[in-house]
Amino acid sequence: MKKVELIFIPFTGISHLGPMLEFASRLMDRDDRISITVLLMKVIPFGSSMTESVIASHLRIRFIDIPQLDLPPVQLLATSVERYLSVFTEKNTPHIRNIVRDIVSSSSSSSVTGLVVDWTFLSMIDVANELNLPGYTFSSYSAGFLSLLRYLSTHEDDDIDEFRSSDSDLIVPGFVNPVPVSVLLPGLYNNYGYAALVKQARRLMVMNVKGMIMNTFSELEQYSVNSFSGGRNPSVYTVGPLLYLNGQPNSDLDEGERQKILKWLDDQPESSVVFLCFGTAGSFSPAQVREIATGLEQSEFRFLWSLRASPHDLPEGFMERIGGRGMICGWAPQVEVLAHKAIGGFVSHCGWNSVLESLWYGVPIVTWPLYAEQHFNAFTLVKELGLSVEIRLDSSRKDDGDHIVVADEIARAVRRVMEGDSEIRKKVKEMSEIARKSMLHGGSSFDSIRKFIDLNF
Repeated sequence: MKKVELIFIPFTGISHLGPMLEFASRLMDRDDRISITVLLMKVIPFGSSMTESVIASHLRIRFIDIPQLDLPPVQLLATSVERYLSVFTEKNTPHIRNIVRDIVSSSSSSSVTGLVVDWTFLSMIDVANELNLPGYTFSSYSAGFLSLLRYLSTHEDDDIDEFRSSDSDLIVPGFVNPVPVSVLLPGLYNNYGYAALVKQARRLMVMNVKGMIMNTFSELEQYSVNSFSGGRNPSVYTVGPLLYLNGQPNSDLDEGERQKILKWLDDQPESSVVFLCFGTAGSFSPAQVREIATGLEQSEFRFLWSLRASPHDLPEGFMERIGGRGMICGWAPQVEVLAHKAIGGFVSHCGWNSVLESLWYGVPIVTWPLYAEQHFNAFTLVKELGLSVEIRLDSSRKDDGDHIVVADEIARAVRRVMEGDSEIRKKVKEMSEIARKSMLHGGSSFDSIRKFIDLNF
């Protein structure tokens, strides 16, 4: 039986790398002809100890560490993350081309049958085309986000003023509701970021891409997924939710602290605790921390709060007043926490992985997006899908002065998400069942992975 090999080029940020490696593992589980080689590029400052732990847990995958590649000037990172990554990709595509060519020419026991490229490095699809290999894009974002990118591809270079307006809505194919400009990526308000994102979107629409792989399931984003059918669009494979359900390892959390968190949850009633966690880069000003603490106190619900701030930022006497109904920790094992029967709600930054994890476990979200595409995800969850409670959507609102989310708003949102018989809670529970079925034999994502294998190998 002839072996086949796919070469993956991931972005090593944990929210991108984790789903991509899960997809690789599922391919190998489904067909033992398939082997995967992953090219690991160090894109400073992206990457962490969690990245290394996730890599170490995928023993069947061959990893090739790429020598330190040329980095753009660090000043560019401060100006625009999107532009920084675009320049990085352009500078390093020739180097990746040589490595892929060497792998293709040296493979004796298997034939290289395709290149799977993270959307961040989209232009590296050119490498596949030049070497006569099928090229596929992998997106760790939602289908709705890709609908937005397709919409951006139709814009002119001088259309940035449209995105700087805060009082207009966009009619985006793939969305039932008009999309407010205020929930778009913050990078679209920056000349450098706008130019990089529009360029990326245009490439997605015109490049010779054989397939688009998405970390979502068709039932969740049916309208957006269906908008890609027919026409000139490449084949779409919805293969999610791709989740690292063994828990996200982190060397910053020792086993004793992890057990302390889980033991505290074991002692709480079912669905009684609201969990607050804002991702690896989420942080707040001392003033906002005090408002969150006061809001939790006013809500009168139990809570587990992953707080990356000094305890001195908390209101005086806060810990004494809440007694045992609340726990504050640093880093938390998010997957294990969301899976726990005590958790009844999740105040989240709305990173797409966190969204899929909460839906998988049937935990409704209070949306508090902070950066990147999170405001867009929050809009999708609240307005488009009706699966979350809104506390903040607008990407133009900052954590300063009059824009701080006050305690009353926080308490009100926590009470809403923790209502035991709310319509949102029922819808999230139903979507949880659908998500799990999608990955089982005969489910939509199970069949989509089978289609990917059948059509390409």
